[in-house]
Amino acid sequence: MQSVCRSACDRRAASCPEGNAMTAVEILHRDTNYRLLRTQEDLAANTHWCYMHSHRFPRDTGYRACFSVALMKEMREYLKRTADRLTLRATNAGPSLTHLVMASEANVYNLGGDLDLFCRLIRERNREHLLAYARLCVEGVHEIHVGLNRNVHSIALVQGDALGGGLELALSCQTIVAESGVGMGFPEVLFDLFPGMGAYSFLCQRVSPHFAEQMMLNGTIYSSDELHRLGIVDVLVPKGEGVQAVHDVIRRNQRIANARTAMNRVRQARNPISLAELMQITEVWVDTAMQLGEKSLRTMERLVRAQQKRPTVIDTPREASELDTAHAAAL
Repeated sequence: MQSVCRSACDRRAASCPEGNAMTAVEILHRDTNYRLLRTQEDLAANTHWCYMHSHRFPRDTGYRACFSVALMKEMREYLKRTADRLTLRATNAGPSLTHLVMASEANVYNLGGDLDLFCRLIRERNREHLLAYARLCVEGVHEIHVGLNRNVHSIALVQGDALGGGLELALSCQTIVAESGVGMGFPEVLFDLFPGMGAYSFLCQRVSPHFAEQMMLNGTIYSSDELHRLGIVDVLVPKGEGVQAVHDVIRRNQRIANARTAMNRVRQARNPISLAELMQITEVWVDTAMQLGEKSLRTMERLVRAQQKRPTVIDTPREASELDTAHAAAL
């Protein structure tokens, strides 16, 4: 999360009476079983927070805030655990509106697919492993899109650049909250490929198919402000106010919990996106990737080097207690 967000949250925490902050912090439950994720559950708000690129990961220069296999496996495990827990809770206490927030602890949201892995698998002609990677991506975004179960409303909290697969993850959520000035787009066309893990299906729920194709193939990195005007970003807020905006969305939804849950079901009934559809598209992506020549692969490698030079982890890691206080101050 960006340092500007830290300072804004610290200001909110400073204005919150200490007793109230401690009461709110005590309701947060944190899962410590992951290396690349930081997850916590706000029991009072019935909200699950998942931060990618956890600062607990060793800060080696080779780490890139992209969808590595390790990150995706942790995310799939987290989603499965959360879905199982919610199913059990619904069985025991009945269904209730739950929120899932997908965020990042880096100063980018996510830079997309693991281009270094793509280059290696394409050169090795290893279609099987590239397809396995693509399917892992698709299974994750579909699980988020369908809400784990019917009573989960997913929110993408985008406080840094969301590119390629990173934007596809955000689009899979039912609500996108973005801070102003964030870069969002699909650079895959630079190496003669297209975003194949849900971009077209998810975009067509927000814009026309014509504009979806244009956005996927023009290589433009839009600002979050532009995408808000186009109706792709749902909530746009100034830098540093993303967490507060998410809490505001959650509070509004909880006041109309039955209507919000019903609307999620209506959306799925009116314009469903099936796992089979996403799998079919991602197979086209794999076949297209396997046809790429050396020029395209060298472009990928240049982008990998650019990602490695880019600082993707927050300069001053915040301890968990600071993050908890920020959430508490927003309650």
